[in-house]
Amino acid sequence: MKSVGILTLGCKVNTYESEYIANLLKENGYELRNFEDICDIYIINTCTVTNTSDIKSRKMIRNAIKRNKDACVIAMGCFIEANKDYEIDGLDIILGNKDKSKILSLIDEYYAKKETIKRLYNTEKNIFEDMYITNFEGRTRAFVKIQDGCENFCSYCIIPYVRGKCRSKQPQKVISEITELVNNGYQEIVLTGIHTGNYGVDLDTNFANLLKEIVKIVGLKRLRISSIEITELTPEVLDIIKNNPIIVDHLHIPLQAGSNYILKLMNRKYDLEQYSKTISQIRKIRPNIAITTDVIVGFPGETDEMFDETIKNCEQLQFAKIHVFPYSERQGTKAIELKNHLPVDIKKARARKLLEISKKLELSYFLKHIGKEVEVLIEENKNGYSLGHTSNYLHVKVNRNIIPNTFVKVKITQVDYPHCLAE
Repeated sequence: MKSVGILTLGCKVNTYESEYIANLLKENGYELRNFEDICDIYIINTCTVTNTSDIKSRKMIRNAIKRNKDACVIAMGCFIEANKDYEIDGLDIILGNKDKSKILSLIDEYYAKKETIKRLYNTEKNIFEDMYITNFEGRTRAFVKIQDGCENFCSYCIIPYVRGKCRSKQPQKVISEITELVNNGYQEIVLTGIHTGNYGVDLDTNFANLLKEIVKIVGLKRLRISSIEITELTPEVLDIIKNNPIIVDHLHIPLQAGSNYILKLMNRKYDLEQYSKTISQIRKIRPNIAITTDVIVGFPGETDEMFDETIKNCEQLQFAKIHVFPYSERQGTKAIELKNHLPVDIKKARARKLLEISKKLELSYFLKHIGKEVEVLIEENKNGYSLGHTSNYLHVKVNRNIIPNTFVKVKITQVDYPHCLAE
């Protein structure tokens, strides 16, 4: 029996794909171990969204090769797609974002021939690669990948070039997968994709139609959308959110910049007025909703005044949390050709400042819940506490041991950042 260690870098789509691979290998007689252990096979599912992601992907590949020089080392995913010439002694199977589902036959081929295998394709011609999961090891929430690819071509982003065009899982397959996960005891389902809200553009359907069917699934307690663009929160989608409490009180809606000038340079498909108007509509139908976001700071041409505008708008929009990213140059994107790139120290300083704002906003949102009763899905027990998340994504510590994967009603008593304490 060969042992396998799998490391996942980056997004929820990678997490889903790695889980599929782990289940497939386990079902076919492989022993799953921690990536840090001595294994016969190492799989690194890489990320390339920033320079830091590239550095970590390279580091983890080298670490695996050093850990066991006799191991079969496999690197796959976005870093490989973005760096098609990348090779290193000891790296045995090199895959982009296609053929991950064929990992069993690729491993067999490698051991039969003991020759390096490299599989890279034209991403524009990729079709949706079907994967189906019935179990998410060690989790109370399960991810379901409904979509792949992106055609937004934001000027800073390499992902459309490494993930290819938008393509979607057939609706009946999505429903079947979620139904089976629910029947296997998963209380919360997270819909994920590279451009989730653009689901169905290739199938003559749309995200709203899919949501209408998912909320009918018997036994589904919570449905979470991993991320959605403001332009995809159509009146039809908002109506479904309004009328279906199964959909959680949390939306992650990337803002990326709080300046219309920068949004235009980024090739985003909205302005601040449209973004703010839609946020107001969401809060009218879901007053307690947590809205989290992504913001890139230090984009080429961003002045001090534009950054101050971003801070002001983030405070006015009252995000529950901001994921902050210093602008990262990516070869092959339009933004790298822009003028007035900023020094690293300015980008880091702006990131620190916006992270301080994020913490202040997060604490403010937490404090609003003191004294309130909330329902928590318990995920783990630790040091005499039970930890889990509410529908609106508060991370709660409850003062007793409760069986994981159960819902419990608690009263929030105080804030102990980054948790709310409850009894």
